[in-house]
Amino acid sequence: MTTARIDKRFADLKAEGRGAFVAYVMAGDPDLATATKILAGLPAAGADLIELGFPFSDPMAEGPPIQRAAQRALAKGMTLKGVLDMVRVFRKTDQTTPIILMGYTNPLVTWGYEAFARDAGEAGVDGIIVVDTPPEEAEGLADALDAAQVSLIRLATPTSDDARLATIVRRTSGFVYYVSVAGVTGVKAANAEQVAPHVERVRKASGLPVAVGFGIRTPEMAAAIARVADAAVVGSALVDEIAEAVEMNEDVTERVLLKVSSLAKAVRGARVGQKATV
Repeated sequence: MTTARIDKRFADLKAEGRGAFVAYVMAGDPDLATATKILAGLPAAGADLIELGFPFSDPMAEGPPIQRAAQRALAKGMTLKGVLDMVRVFRKTDQTTPIILMGYTNPLVTWGYEAFARDAGEAGVDGIIVVDTPPEEAEGLADALDAAQVSLIRLATPTSDDARLATIVRRTSGFVYYVSVAGVTGVKAANAEQVAPHVERVRKASGLPVAVGFGIRTPEMAAAIARVADAAVVGSALVDEIAEAVEMNEDVTERVLLKVSSLAKAVRGARVGQKATV
């Protein structure tokens, strides 16, 4: 299984002695043109990896901010095909930043696993997180992604015991996404002290970097997580910036990228003067 861009990015950051900042945005939110500008600007603003949500009508793992982002994108006509088109445009100017899609099973089933995996790989997608496909039902998807050299990235949670964790990581590549809190995105706050032992357990079970998401909203929280994990993921706080900028008639791209910059700066400086934890 080749996950070249993801593996290289984490190896480079480990050599630098710092964690990664992962920015999540919803494809097509608030509209295609603005979302394309935001996506293009994320690396320069400090995003080491990008999670690009593909909108779905029933995003059951998401809290209100990302639910609303999906609704905005769908209302503007965003489709899974449109998401891959966005990635293709991004790859014209950026061949190094990993892009991970994040979404739900139904659109993939409709597309067909083999066709989707092939098309995603050709577009420049590096990995995918499918929130509602358990490992026991993911063999067909995993086979298709392996053939296209696209990582299947799975979620581990605070309730994943050792036996379950072994199942979760069996066909995971790139990194493991650790959900820091029980519940949906953007509601509860992550606690780095509580997360740390779980991150170490997931890392030992998988042999992969561990990215922590759900419940990280501020630079201080992102820095704290980056001290104990390989990456900090922020999503709801960014889509909130989009919604607020639209409501206030502000420059959406500028406001979101400023938020990304503040979070990324905190993550980059999180381990300065401290012994690296990864």
